[in-house]
Amino acid sequence: MKKTLTTLGAVAISATAAFADVAANKATAIAAMNEVLVGLDVSKIDTYFAEPYIQHNPLAGSGLDALRGLVAYAKEGPGFGLETARIIGEGDMVVMHNVWEGFGPAPMVAFDVFRFNDEGKIVEHWDNLQPVADAPNPSGRTQIDGKTEITDLDKTAENKALVEDFINRVLMKGEEVDFTDYINPEKYLQHNTQAGDGLDGLGAFLGYLAENDIAFYYTDLAMVVAEGNFVFAAAEGVFRDQPTAYFDLFRLEDGRIVEHWDVIADMPAGDLPEGYPGKF
Repeated sequence: MKKTLTTLGAVAISATAAFADVAANKATAIAAMNEVLVGLDVSKIDTYFAEPYIQHNPLAGSGLDALRGLVAYAKEGPGFGLETARIIGEGDMVVMHNVWEGFGPAPMVAFDVFRFNDEGKIVEHWDNLQPVADAPNPSGRTQIDGKTEITDLDKTAENKALVEDFINRVLMKGEEVDFTDYINPEKYLQHNTQAGDGLDGLGAFLGYLAENDIAFYYTDLAMVVAEGNFVFAAAEGVFRDQPTAYFDLFRLEDGRIVEHWDVIADMPAGDLPEGYPGKF
C-alpha cells in the first residue's frame, strides 16, 4: 500500500506554557504508536488521542472512529511493526523518524508528525513514507543510520532560522548562494538514497538532475520543528513534474548543516486496498 501526504498547508507551532513539556509529548507519541498501532489496543486510543482528530494521510480518515477502524483493519492482517530512530519536539509538535512494516509489501521509512492539544493528547497527524532502499547510498549510508543525540538546546532558534533561510533561498527561490554559509564543506553526511556525502556529492546529484532536465524544487514550506541540533522541515514541491511532499531532517554543528535525512513521496494517494476502512 502506498501512503502519501495530502496538501500540508501552513502550520504554526504553539510555544505557550501549556505545551512546555515536550518530553511528555514525546513519550505520548512513542506510547501511542507502540500501544495503538503496533499493539493494536483500541482501548488506548482515548488515552493518547482526542477529538477533533485531524488526519492528513489520504488513506485514513479524520476522527477517532477512523483510527479505531484502522486498528480493526490491522488486526485482520499481519499487523504493523515499528522501529524509531529519532524523535524531536518543539512546542506542541513532535516528529518521529520511523521505519514501519505492514504499510506495504516492503518496510517503509517515514516521518510521523503529531500536534498535541493543551491536555497532552494527539489531535493532528501528518506523515510521509517511502520504501526502504535495497542498498546504501553512494556513500554507504542508509535512510535512518547516523547520529541521534540531541544537543545544543540553546541554539535551537538559530539552527531553525538557518534551515528556514536555506530552504527559502535555495530550494524555493533558486538563489545562487555560497553553500558553505549553510553546509559544512568539511563534513556533510548525506542519507538521501541517490546522493553522496559532501558538497561534491550534493553537486553531482543536482548536476545530474539539471543535465537530465529533471524538475526539482520546493513551492511551500509548511512547517519547521527544531530541537537543539536537529531541525525538521515539511514542504510541498515538484519532482519529475509530479507534485511532491518533501520531509527533511537536518543535523547542525557550529551553525552549519552536517547531516541530512529525507523522505520524498508523490502527493496523490494510491488506491485503497480491499477492506481498508478508508475515510469515516
